Amino acid sequence: MKKIIAISIKDTLVRFTSPMEWLFFLVLPIIFTLVIGASSGPSSDSRVKMFVVDQANNSLSDALISSLNASSSVKIELKSLDDASTALDQKKVSTVLIIPDNFTQQSLQNQNAELELRQLPNNTDSLVAQQAVQAVLSRVSSVVDIANSSVERAENVPGFKFESEDARQAYFDASLKKAQTLMAESPNRIKEVKGNTKDSIEFDPRSNASAGQLITWVFIPLIGLSGSFAYERQKGTLRRLLTTPTSKALFLSGTIIGQVLTALVQMILLVLFGIFVMKLNWAHAPLALAVMLISSALAAAALGTMLGTFVKTEGQASGLSIMFGMVMALMGGCWYPLELFPQNVQHVVKILPTTWAMQGMLDIVLRGQGLMAILPEAGVLLGFALVFLVIGILRFKYE
Repeated sequence: MKKIIAISIKDTLVRFTSPMEWLFFLVLPIIFTLVIGASSGPSSDSRVKMFVVDQANNSLSDALISSLNASSSVKIELKSLDDASTALDQKKVSTVLIIPDNFTQQSLQNQNAELELRQLPNNTDSLVAQQAVQAVLSRVSSVVDIANSSVERAENVPGFKFESEDARQAYFDASLKKAQTLMAESPNRIKEVKGNTKDSIEFDPRSNASAGQLITWVFIPLIGLSGSFAYERQKGTLRRLLTTPTSKALFLSGTIIGQVLTALVQMILLVLFGIFVMKLNWAHAPLALAVMLISSALAAAALGTMLGTFVKTEGQASGLSIMFGMVMALMGGCWYPLELFPQNVQHVVKILPTTWAMQGMLDIVLRGQGLMAILPEAGVLLGFALVFLVIGILRFKYE
């Protein structure tokens, strides 16, 4: 037991020799938890903001603006050209739509009507705004075609003639408004049916972020155990163990236990942050939480042990542990809810320990469940740990 404690203390001291380790141990997990939890939170209006500059100020531009106001994708604000351009340059808005003064009925009939759409490059919000404008233009074009047809039919009535161009424009404006009204009142040909099944659990992005970042930032360093084995193998430290009465099982136990205990301290600190700062429901089932924390840490540490038998250098181990950790966290639902993935992907990612760890954590913090509910997830994680550990022990080499 003394040797196991000595090995554990040695590994912990070596790990925290660099001040940068504290950045990854506590600072970054807290920052990412707050940022992701806040950015993915519910919003009263999720539409993309877009500024509109109306230089035409006619019935046609009014129809366009009215249709944009009714859009479920964009939220428009009327601005002057200078204000809109300044906001775009300062990246306060992603898209500016300029309706030029030559945007008229005549220009539409002559097929030379143009709108100017200024956008930030490589910006998803600007793409959403562009698609919304295109959809609205299609509807406005249909309304304008109807109004033009109405004007043409009036002009073809025997004995009827517009007294002036202003009268013709007034008739067009009235036809345009009537066409807009009729189109808005047109019956829906697609019937939307909502399921009657109610979900008693409301999704909380803060809970998802807290559980996901806890798993992410604990799995990566535990998988990084492989780097420790590779380093000591390179330096010949493991070879020297052959000259001592330290067995393979004793050495692996000391290394794994030390890193798992460190990970549990990190997990507890992040859970306490979630409880006292983010006001999350972590503390209602302490026994279930303890089981999930321990089984998750053991699965990650065993994976690092197994990986350490395949890598040859510390640099290789470091790169692979970060890559595996991030990919498994992403695919396991730690960064985005698993429900956003396609059904096939949701089934495939069950081969990852992070998927089961995330499921168990959410059962506790989000769904308010207890020990019996998380036992299947904990059992799967311990199964992962057993398989990884057996492979790691069988393949373990001192040099």
